[in-house]
Amino acid sequence: MRRYLISGLFILAIISIAGYYFFTEYWEHRFDELITRQARVYNIDEPLIWSLIYEETYFRSLASGNAGEIGLMQVTPLVAREWAKTTGLSEFERQANENVENLLQNPERNIQIGSWYFDKLRAAYRGRPAETAMTLAAYNAGPSRVAEWTQGADTQTMTEADFITRIGIESTKNYVTSILQRYRSQPVRETK
Repeated sequence: MRRYLISGLFILAIISIAGYYFFTEYWEHRFDELITRQARVYNIDEPLIWSLIYEETYFRSLASGNAGEIGLMQVTPLVAREWAKTTGLSEFERQANENVENLLQNPERNIQIGSWYFDKLRAAYRGRPAETAMTLAAYNAGPSRVAEWTQGADTQTMTEADFITRIGIESTKNYVTSILQRYRSQPVRETK
């Protein structure tokens, strides 16, 4: 009897571990196709967008933040309305004005708008050694904070590590560092 109990517990443990692995693999990569599509549109490395979403919401499309951010990439309604206006498509403008929460809870739209916004922020730092870190900091704390942290410095030569030490908000410093570590440790995934 005891042998059956131990065997049963062992089998249950193996099934649980396998289930956890496959669920985690599914959960973390269920939006990969959407990420790939939008990353290509905005010429952003796919693992960077994936890592940003991992940090922001751990792939919870209905997540909402304390400052009104919504969805996978924690996009604000203000950014969504700005994006909708730049598309020139009245349907997106209508959706952004009538029910922005619904618009931002749609994973495809959220990744599209979040990637658009990331690219828009990145334009200010393009070509700098700390481009990615600066963009992530701006995404998290706003471009005015990045300007504050780089005031008086030569951002054309400032390294990523130097910029990170200048970040004056600990949660933003941790955010940038965490995303960069995850992004740079991502294995290359084959896309369909």
